[in-house]
Amino acid sequence: MALLAGCTRAVDGRAVSVYDDPFRVAGLPTTSGPSGPRPGAPDTDLTAINGDRGATDILALNAIDDIQTYWRAEYGKEFDGEFVPVERLISWSAKAPRTDAPEFCKETTYRLVNAAFCRLDNSIGWDRSVLLPTMEDTFGKMAVVMVLAHEYGHAIQSQAKIVDAKDPVIVKEQQADCFAGSFIRHVAEGKSKHFTINTSDGLNSVLAATVAIRDSDPDDPESVHGSAFERVTAVQIGFTDGPKACKGIDIDEINQRRGGLPQTLGGSTGEYPIDKESLIELTKALAAILPIEDRPTYNYNGAKIDCLDGTTTAPVSYCPAENLIATDIPELAKRGTADVDQDNPLPLKVTGDYNGYVVFIARYTLAVQQSHGQSLVGAKTGLRAACLAGVVTGKLADPNRQRTQGDISLAAGDLDEAVSGLLTDGLAASDAQGKTVPSGFARVDAFRAGVLNGENTCMSRYS
Repeated sequence: MALLAGCTRAVDGRAVSVYDDPFRVAGLPTTSGPSGPRPGAPDTDLTAINGDRGATDILALNAIDDIQTYWRAEYGKEFDGEFVPVERLISWSAKAPRTDAPEFCKETTYRLVNAAFCRLDNSIGWDRSVLLPTMEDTFGKMAVVMVLAHEYGHAIQSQAKIVDAKDPVIVKEQQADCFAGSFIRHVAEGKSKHFTINTSDGLNSVLAATVAIRDSDPDDPESVHGSAFERVTAVQIGFTDGPKACKGIDIDEINQRRGGLPQTLGGSTGEYPIDKESLIELTKALAAILPIEDRPTYNYNGAKIDCLDGTTTAPVSYCPAENLIATDIPELAKRGTADVDQDNPLPLKVTGDYNGYVVFIARYTLAVQQSHGQSLVGAKTGLRAACLAGVVTGKLADPNRQRTQGDISLAAGDLDEAVSGLLTDGLAASDAQGKTVPSGFARVDAFRAGVLNGENTCMSRYS
């Protein structure tokens, strides 16, 4: 598949997969240092029309400066001609009175909470009073950098003429996400003048910001940016394989990734209560999708286990010695409760039923690994669990699956809930002791590999 293009590195003459070391992130070491502006780095000389030179504008301008430096070096490697920076940068306050609101892209910025690239005059603009401060307060300063890297991705598309009016908006948005991911890797490699990012919680926060600004309602005709699963996938393609891979994103590639995954809620909420009956149906599905000779037994009276080789990992635990999955149903249901706050458009975490179900599925995958004679402790165990949970997730979307094999199916939005959980606590990517790798990027990447590529990929990649 196109997603795996370029995913090897040559080391001493040997082709090494970027997945060989679970403590690396797309070939980079997992780091836990600072994320954000580099201390002592001089501010850029760039200015923005209508800017106030406040902290938010300086953050944005420094980001634009580094993004342009990146594309000066990279543009000619993938596109014809020389790189030409955007011509105008515009800042506005969405809180300003109408009389003080400048025009951007021939429209008023009065109450405009947005950041965008304008093809009409090759400009990039941003709201410095609501959008960017909210992103910074919720996800950190690197989230602001990510937003602007995405918008600059649209400028690259325009200059390189790799999309036109005939291309669906989703293609343009996925490419821009991908280009942003390639720039974030540049920062992670320590090559950015003004910024640095670690590949553990720093990169996790940037991906969480991408999740938060997903298309939350797939049936809304204004939903053109993609689901969280799709947006994070595009960012990971860029981070792993660079701008060349981003150019390969078109509607055929997107549809190939989507496969049979649900794209509409069909008038429902897509949320189902987590109770004993639904979990029993899920166990039937698990037995059909990932069959093993020695099936685990289930205890629904609590997650606490007294196990020689296992640890309580509430709300669902697995005891290898007894081949037992123990579940605290009320706590699992709490984890799977949708918490929608209309006053918080950028939630730190996307909640919903599948954030609970995927943890239950991941504990079953430990039984699968035990049946294959694989270790149940260690980083690769956790990543195999996430990957195999992805396999189950993809199969649950199959409309032709017999209801006798578990009367439960995947709904649009479930993938986003799983991705969010993997980024925040990673329980669905943990081993039998509840330990997981620190990189949310790696956890999501493993899950994505299972959804898109199947069981064989999980067993070979994380062997």
